[in-house]
Amino acid sequence: LETALCIYTIYCTHNPGRLLPTQTSKTMGPSRSLPCLVLLFLIASSRASVLEDTCKSFAAGHPGIGYDYCIKFFQASKDSATADKRGLAVIASKLAGAAANSIVKRIHPLMASEKDKRIQMALRDCDQLYSLAVDELDGAAKGVAAGSPRGKADAAAYVDGALGAPRTCETGFGEMGVESPLVAEDSEFTKEVYIALDIVHSL
Repeated sequence: LETALCIYTIYCTHNPGRLLPTQTSKTMGPSRSLPCLVLLFLIASSRASVLEDTCKSFAAGHPGIGYDYCIKFFQASKDSATADKRGLAVIASKLAGAAANSIVKRIHPLMASEKDKRIQMALRDCDQLYSLAVDELDGAAKGVAAGSPRGKADAAAYVDGALGAPRTCETGFGEMGVESPLVAEDSEFTKEVYIALDIVHSL
């Protein structure tokens, strides 16, 4: 069906004034492009439904994160509105990867200003964990985009690995009995990675 829609969309694009067999009157000019407009509307609606259905499915398994959070997460990428499920998996992996990179940038000034050597060490561990997560999520996006069974399996493993970054980061501070300066970032990143992981597993 998507292939047929794609072909017809190309036809509409290159033949905007082409009349349908029953449209022979010059007075019918305004309706010439109506079938193409309807088709484009249906395609956009279908794609939007993919995003909504994906987030509904995610929310059913993760009620603590929920549908609204999932939709808001994808709003960071304009491509989400027209993506299929595989496209959403790629987008989710890239968005989570960008979040991991932002956390790395947040850690660096914390390390520079921290006087406690133990906390410095914990932050250094978190820096390494999130730097690895950036690479893992990049690998996940590429694996999903490849579209092969091997690519999907690799992507799932990469995303699952990235999920360990916030857990291990928080554990480091917990073992020292100090409050983590990254608790908000770790919590947010965990939610984002769960979205990516859920979609990758659903492919």
